[in-house]
Amino acid sequence: MTSTLPIVDHPSAAREFVTNEPRSHWHDDSLWFVRSKRDKQAQSIPEWEYLREQASTIKNHTIAKLPEYLQQFEANATRLGAVVHWAADAEEHNRIVLELLRRNDTLRIVKSKSMLTEECGLNEYLIDNGIEVVDTDLGERIVQLRGETPSHIVLPAIHIKKEEVGDTFHQHLGTRAGESDPQVLTEAARGHLRGKFLSGEVGITGVNFAIADTGGLVVCTNEGNADLGVSLPRIHIACMGIEKLVPRFQDLSVFTRLLARSATGQPITSYTSHFHGPRDENSELHIVLVDNGRSKIRDSKTFRESLNCIRCGACMNTCPVYRRSGGHSYRATVPGPIGSVLGPAKNAKAHKSLPFACSLCGSCTDVCPVKIPLHHQLLAWRKVLVGKRLVAWNKRMAMKAASFLFRNPTLFAAAGYFGRVSLKVLPKSLTHNRFNTWAKDRDLPEPPKESFHEWYAKNRPSGAATASKEERS
Repeated sequence: MTSTLPIVDHPSAAREFVTNEPRSHWHDDSLWFVRSKRDKQAQSIPEWEYLREQASTIKNHTIAKLPEYLQQFEANATRLGAVVHWAADAEEHNRIVLELLRRNDTLRIVKSKSMLTEECGLNEYLIDNGIEVVDTDLGERIVQLRGETPSHIVLPAIHIKKEEVGDTFHQHLGTRAGESDPQVLTEAARGHLRGKFLSGEVGITGVNFAIADTGGLVVCTNEGNADLGVSLPRIHIACMGIEKLVPRFQDLSVFTRLLARSATGQPITSYTSHFHGPRDENSELHIVLVDNGRSKIRDSKTFRESLNCIRCGACMNTCPVYRRSGGHSYRATVPGPIGSVLGPAKNAKAHKSLPFACSLCGSCTDVCPVKIPLHHQLLAWRKVLVGKRLVAWNKRMAMKAASFLFRNPTLFAAAGYFGRVSLKVLPKSLTHNRFNTWAKDRDLPEPPKESFHEWYAKNRPSGAATASKEERS
């Protein structure tokens, strides 16, 4: 299946979003607002960096001993009455869920936000097999009604303006044409979804954390839709990646303090729901543990830490490339910096452009609550892709030319001189055109009158050279 994935060219995929300047800037500002809220929350906790360090240590330990903790979790979850299923890949995950639904003659399900089910393509699979699937998270429901995919793992409809939501609700929910008041639209969605909740026969959720020593699950939401979605139906199916484990119940508090603050800039999610076995003797809890390439990543010393991700989206909120190009330009379930690491791990050829959709500014690493060295991993992926000869020939030649230039000071100085002169006299149409994809939403700075070396030679303090020689001697 993975070998047939279309090859993603991020610059081409981002072109429409980037060239729509009003939308691009609005999207940029919206996400930076969330990033600013995150900063205020982080600064309000003196032990913030200690929590990050603890979270990183706990996740590194868990991933290192993952087989043991998975077995412990299965034993404890089974003891509580849950049924644990194992899925090697997306196809097996989808078959397991469909089999459970058919066994219970299910025609309608309600589903809370789950990036794993998005990764596995569960919605489309179930719909193709005659099951009605209703996403109950408001943002997810909006993109579902529009026939789109989420553009952000926490804010799935962040790319859609309220006026466009109004048009969608007018078409599908019958709201007044031109209605764009968020309160009115939210009330309309609430009434629409309440009927779906009442008619849902099975509730499907994702999992934020699973606790090995108790066998319990934790689901974090701000809308309470996961709680309602599994409280009314008799059957709850929880789908989780195998990396979601934490060893002990006491470890959970570290992550709940970090998650919401990093994701949306709030102290804690509105609902942090714990599930320990089925609701009662007439109910069922099924837990589907999914690998789908995670073991392969775990085997990599370079990229193993990417499995520490708790899906907060902080790296997306701060990334200048993501903020300006939008989540759909990545053509991946998880976009942004973490998606640019996970995508090539799943299929290097299909996602070969994503590690280059990065300025290497390091902001993603700075905000990651579990301290994944994201920009280092993206740089490492570039090296891997070059080794696999998956980087375009023109980019490889450009890098070789740059390497030769940087190793020859005289040539470098000459190139700098001609570059400064050329930028002053050449018309913009020659430097900013359709052949230069870099310049689609960027401009070059005004060329300086002289190089840094020339400036330093004229302005350095008198005697600096002599003092430097004396220090070396």
